[in-house]
Amino acid sequence: MSGITDLIDLLNSLSPKVLPDSYVFCTVPEARYGDYAEAHPIASFQEQEGLTLVLAQARADALNWDYDGLFRCISLQVHSSLTSVGLTAAVAAKLAASEISVNMIAGYYHDHLFVPQDQAGEALDLLESLKTR
Repeated sequence: MSGITDLIDLLNSLSPKVLPDSYVFCTVPEARYGDYAEAHPIASFQEQEGLTLVLAQARADALNWDYDGLFRCISLQVHSSLTSVGLTAAVAAKLAASEISVNMIAGYYHDHLFVPQDQAGEALDLLESLKTR
């Protein structure tokens, strides 16, 4: 299943949903992919400086890990193709115009946005307004 590639179809198919937890980004110097699986991260990325983990705030607090900022995850709930062009730009531009920062992660089926916790409601409304029909 390859997903939608047409930008207009993608925007009109958006069904953004705010996930229930608050999330944080943590880094573990000298860690490698697979380390800290017990932290149950929803995403990870290997960087030269260490392993970045995205996990629920409650889990990071239980592990006594440092983090900067609280984020809510908005799943776009549209099966976008990994080769589609423009969705990330359209979403980022819409949120940037309202001074909302966004960190996007693409999964195989959906794109997921991490926005500041206190701006999640506004971000959700802005994403809904991207629909052209």
